[in-house]
Amino acid sequence: MTLNRILAWLTALVIGAAYGAAATVSHGFRYGGWPVGLALAVIGAGAMLTAVRLLVDDRWAVLACGAGLLLATALFAQEGPGGSVIVPSGRSDAVGPVNLGVAWFVCAVVLVLIAVFWPDTKRHRPDAAN
Repeated sequence: MTLNRILAWLTALVIGAAYGAAATVSHGFRYGGWPVGLALAVIGAGAMLTAVRLLVDDRWAVLACGAGLLLATALFAQEGPGGSVIVPSGRSDAVGPVNLGVAWFVCAVVLVLIAVFWPDTKRHRPDAAN
């Protein structure tokens, strides 16, 4: 384990946490009743995890990025000291029967799992000399 890998993991954790905080705050934005904030949060999280996976080529860095994303989301879902909440529960933050906060957290977990466990196709290519 080298210092560069550890720094890459810490950087990925911080980037994931920063995006997780921003996406958690903005996931409830709606335009004309449509959950635009949720769609942008999911698209952005998927793009971020894909970029880390392709650029660093290390599953542990993607896992660190995803852990930062999920930890920030879970942290901001808690009730604040003054009783305020960013991710309300129940019907106040729902589109139909689906709560946007729950949908955002479930989508984030699924995206992290897909990015971490996606097969590495670079190591399974047949030799070109055949």
